[in-house]
Amino acid sequence: MNVRINAEEIIRSIEAAQMKPDLPEIRVGDQVRVGVRIQEGGKERVQAFEGTVIAMRHSGINRTITVRKVFQGIGVERVFLIHSPRIESIQVLRRGKVRRAKLFYLRDRVGKATRIKAKAESPDS
Repeated sequence: MNVRINAEEIIRSIEAAQMKPDLPEIRVGDQVRVGVRIQEGGKERVQAFEGTVIAMRHSGINRTITVRKVFQGIGVERVFLIHSPRIESIQVLRRGKVRRAKLFYLRDRVGKATRIKAKAESPDS
């Protein structure tokens, strides 16, 4: 039993070293801009992906967010592992006011129906 506890502690310490400490607080419904490192040929650049967070899954180092945007009339969704070294930055552009944990219903909506109300920010935050 003692060996099992030590193995879990070792795994937790390795995961803690890999986690990014400077991430903003991200919630479902937020409008975010994710900077993703992309390698093309021998060069590396950062590509921005901007959209609405429609789902969050897992916890700790395995935390993922699903970001959706509509580009030229076609819905595009990407799942980002937020502690991945490929993620350069995550910026919260706008807080959304939603009452669901998953916003998959946005997939069926078109145009202005996909808008999410902005959350009124409290003065202390």
